[in-house]
Amino acid sequence: MATEPSWELYRSYLSVLQEGSLSGAARALGLAQPTVGRHIEALEKSLGLSLFTRSQLGLTPTPAALELRPYAETMGSSAAALLRAAGSQGDIKGTVRISASEVIGVEVLPPIVAQLHTAHPGLKIELALTNRVQDLLSREADIAIRMARPTQDALLARRVGAVDLGLYAHQRYLRDRGTPGNVSDLAKHALIGFDEETPFLRTASKALPGWRRDAFAVRTDSDLAQLALIRAGAGIGVCQIALARRDAELVRVLANDFVFSLETWVTMHGDLRHSARCKTTFDALFLGLQSHVSSV
Repeated sequence: MATEPSWELYRSYLSVLQEGSLSGAARALGLAQPTVGRHIEALEKSLGLSLFTRSQLGLTPTPAALELRPYAETMGSSAAALLRAAGSQGDIKGTVRISASEVIGVEVLPPIVAQLHTAHPGLKIELALTNRVQDLLSREADIAIRMARPTQDALLARRVGAVDLGLYAHQRYLRDRGTPGNVSDLAKHALIGFDEETPFLRTASKALPGWRRDAFAVRTDSDLAQLALIRAGAGIGVCQIALARRDAELVRVLANDFVFSLETWVTMHGDLRHSARCKTTFDALFLGLQSHVSSV
């Protein structure tokens, strides 16, 4: 009877995929390179599949390896969630992984996390900053801050409120280029926006004709980079009103023509409602974000 491959073998395979080489995977895992190589060979033998093509240039994943990747990533997320949960036993300690957008993670969460750690030194917080919606059902994160209402029944969600957005530019930019008096004037200005088409961009372009990819003088899919560009005086872009009010040199333009809001929710898997560390973190995030939203 064949022995089922251990998680250790899958972990090495996943690390080779992520790092691109045996040596990179060995460094990431804290193992010797020959050990990682033996893990790959053992997994291939157990599965009856060739996972990597070996050459002088290194390892190239086979189609089979790429097809198995999402399943291994789910196993990795579950293993990480298990480790985060281990040892808490109702105490407010252990690790909580929070998923949030770049802007929220950099501009809003740090003081909330600092207060949490002061109140509960046993807590360890992991911040996964991405604009991709991480899957709470497969435990990629314990808690997620989302800018849309969650639809999965298994999730516990609490609405924080609406994050209001506006068009902003730095005073320096407006001194040099002038202030647009109407929507058509935007064609004369340097606009900052997304490179890839997003649901937000599609919605915004309906509300603000001319707000489209080919009109942007600077394009980036990073919200954080867009905010930095606005602050640097590179052009006109979209910014959270609550964030812009922290900087007296940022000026809102076309306030009556562009009014947009994003619903904000704090969510976690319903199974975590009885976890002291997760519930404490969930409540702190809700209160902190509610304060941020209401500051407008």
